[in-house]
Amino acid sequence: MATVTYDKASRIYPGSERPAVNELNLEIGDGEFLVLVGPSGCGKSTSLRMLAGLEDVDRGRILIEGKDVTNLPPKSRDIAMVFQNYALYPHMSVYENMAFALKLRKTSKSEIDRRVKEAAALLQLDEYLSRKPKALSGGQRQRVAMGRAIVREPQVFLMDEPLSNLDAKLRVQTRSQIASLQAKLGVTTVYVTHDQVEAMTMGHRVAVMLDGVLQQVDTPRALYDTPGNVFVAGFMGSPAMNIKTVPLTETGGKFGAFNVPLTREQVAAAQSGGGKVTIGFRPEAAELTTESAGALPIVVDLVEDLGSDANVYGHADLDGTQERFVVRTDRRNMPNMGETVYIQPQTTGIHVFNAESGVRI
Repeated sequence: MATVTYDKASRIYPGSERPAVNELNLEIGDGEFLVLVGPSGCGKSTSLRMLAGLEDVDRGRILIEGKDVTNLPPKSRDIAMVFQNYALYPHMSVYENMAFALKLRKTSKSEIDRRVKEAAALLQLDEYLSRKPKALSGGQRQRVAMGRAIVREPQVFLMDEPLSNLDAKLRVQTRSQIASLQAKLGVTTVYVTHDQVEAMTMGHRVAVMLDGVLQQVDTPRALYDTPGNVFVAGFMGSPAMNIKTVPLTETGGKFGAFNVPLTREQVAAAQSGGGKVTIGFRPEAAELTTESAGALPIVVDLVEDLGSDANVYGHADLDGTQERFVVRTDRRNMPNMGETVYIQPQTTGIHVFNAESGVRI
């Protein structure tokens, strides 16, 4: 187990002026499960590969347990990586795949046997040890790749979108297995995904990246409840937060004829936004009502019946512009497509951001 530190670490690919990862400062605690999340091309996989030694660090440093590993080769970093495509040797059995790295280290046969069988028991792979990868399902292959990392007993696990090749049901099942496995082993783990639901359900902390820049790092609950800027607010959560930039009034934000009330302090802080304010509320932080007074009318475009509840998608006319909204409601309260309903954001669920900087107010 070990701590990991990114100290102003940057990666600039040849021929590019903009860094793929720009001065990343990040502390990962001993035994922590940290998830790097963001859209494609945001620098999360590059950050992981820099830690693994598979990408150069052009500026700054990377430390593992206080030791500068910036210029060390991958084999000297005491890390184990689980890849998206499993990267198993097709001609080897499950046992041989899991034992391979230990054989290269010239570990004794008895020690190899002990570690492989312990990892197989942990991953429920005992009965598959003699099989070749082609005889396994995708989920089983991913568990073999996990086992190959576990037997090495590294200081740090690195996982690069390990579930992206699995079907939806298996992803849910496997992510809970990985989270419980990490808790059991207590090994520092850095996990990369583009799936914010995966990030919210697995990580002790989540680091959100955009265009190579770390936007915010915090617990999943804190990111959801108090996003630091507009990007984090819109990225974390499914369905996404309703976020609109509207005219600023003396008392709040003007959604057509409907005014979202803000505190005096929020209105004052929003003044630098050029007469506008960005306001957000999550789908579950608004109520559907038939009362038009003090509510925003929307025309229903789509209703997703999820069983226990429903997502209602609709549009509203805000000063001549059609703006989309989504509200989560009790399925007993589901409207029909084409119907006009009224939404009322809960005052405690309002998120306010500066219209120009995007920073939370």
